[in-house]
Amino acid sequence: MEPQQYIPLGAVAVMLPLVLLRNRRPRTLRPQWMWVAPAIIVPLMGLAIWGTSMQPGVAHASFGPLDWLILAMGLVLGAAAGWQRGRMMTIEKHSDGALKAQASPLGLILIVLLLFGRRALGAWLEPHAASLGLSAIAVADAFLLFVAAMIVLQRIEMYVRARRILAGGSDAHVESAA
Repeated sequence: MEPQQYIPLGAVAVMLPLVLLRNRRPRTLRPQWMWVAPAIIVPLMGLAIWGTSMQPGVAHASFGPLDWLILAMGLVLGAAAGWQRGRMMTIEKHSDGALKAQASPLGLILIVLLLFGRRALGAWLEPHAASLGLSAIAVADAFLLFVAAMIVLQRIEMYVRARRILAGGSDAHVESAA
């Protein structure tokens, strides 16, 4: 492993305990502001994808059908992971009508597994993309699309559940706090 590869692993090792401690107690959930994170992430990911296509010295061949399939798989798998993570969130409705959300430890484990899986798969797939008939740019872009889709679908799932709870509906992951 090169020294550049240790930095993300070190960052995860430092941030993981902090995130675990932060997620031990419920945080206020404001459904009206859940659009903000996707509104920031999606343009940034679009800019990152555009930037990878503009790198000097990179072959700018158009994507083939297999490359488009890889991009679609990144979107679909990211959407599935985001939906699942959003479903794992516990939402409490307090007597004053405020919503509190708490991340599931399983959701955090899912994110950590996805981070390490992405790192392992990316480390193997990006150098071998040409031998598999794929574009290395398409593989890198698929990982970016995965993250964007995961964030967007998690927020959509949580928004739908929060609106249902506020309207008085039931939810399998709701706890009423008296």
